[in-house]
Amino acid sequence: MSVPKVIITDFIIEPLAFERDILGEEAEIVALGAMNEEELAGQIEDAAAIICYHYLSITRKTLAHLQNCKAIVRGGVGYDNIDHVTARSHGIPVCNVPDYGTEEVADSALGMMLALARGTHFLHSRLRREVGDWSVEQAQPIPRLRGRTVGIIGCGRIGSAVALRAKAFGLQVIFYDPYVPDGLDKALGIRRVDSLGELLAQSYIVSLHCPLTPETTNIVGTDELAAMPPGSFLVNTARGGVVDTAAVVDSLAAGHLRGAGIDVLEEEPPAEDSPILQAWRDSGHPAHDRLLLNPHAAFYCEEGGEEFRSKAARECLRAIRGEPLRNVVN
Repeated sequence: MSVPKVIITDFIIEPLAFERDILGEEAEIVALGAMNEEELAGQIEDAAAIICYHYLSITRKTLAHLQNCKAIVRGGVGYDNIDHVTARSHGIPVCNVPDYGTEEVADSALGMMLALARGTHFLHSRLRREVGDWSVEQAQPIPRLRGRTVGIIGCGRIGSAVALRAKAFGLQVIFYDPYVPDGLDKALGIRRVDSLGELLAQSYIVSLHCPLTPETTNIVGTDELAAMPPGSFLVNTARGGVVDTAAVVDSLAAGHLRGAGIDVLEEEPPAEDSPILQAWRDSGHPAHDRLLLNPHAAFYCEEGGEEFRSKAARECLRAIRGEPLRNVVN
């Protein structure tokens, strides 16, 4: 009898020590290192299980050719790059790893908030280019953080972790999330608001921690940024599509938004002509010094890398063995 094949589509390549340690001799593991779905053709059809990361999408085009796939595992939290509805219609469960990067993303969000609101990033960016006086004065005004309000959009695992960290800095925390049950606010000691508009109007810093869905696509765009108080800050470590980054650049350039920390983009890596990339690279752009940009890195740490790889492999092993799966999202 042939050994089941587990395909890793993207991001992770050899050596595959973590995956082989778990799957052992029960599966053949192949890492394709693909950068787009077209590169999967002819290499994935006989997979017994698939691990997918974030460099590509798996659409109905690929799903239609899978012959005996028992599970598709998204080696991360968000699964918007997998057509999970069509997968279910083919009898293929889609699973994710919902908990591995909770601490790292929360830490990264807080790091961006502090670097922006304390003027650290602005001063670093300008003084390194020898722009302005060697003085804090060019970053003024810098109000005290204690007592300021952080608004969290999406208060699941990561949003909750951000709330607890923000409270440790003396920040007031509010959140908007119509999908979490009543009582979370009391458990965390934070305040719930009933609308996005209410959150935006009250927040000195807005931090996004919601999944990318049709409902949340561009949940923060031109109108929402205008609804934030002048001189406020935006941080996005969730999904690129939940924020219109061109609108962020415009708001920064106009002086309404005082700073933005962006870890995730609508297209990754971004096209050379994307407004946010151009502003970030152009030292003469009015948004340049107030824009902190990262390459979808908030999720990562060495321990977390081992965790999401190991948990994805264990889910594949359960699928191959016919055991109950832990984190089915469809």
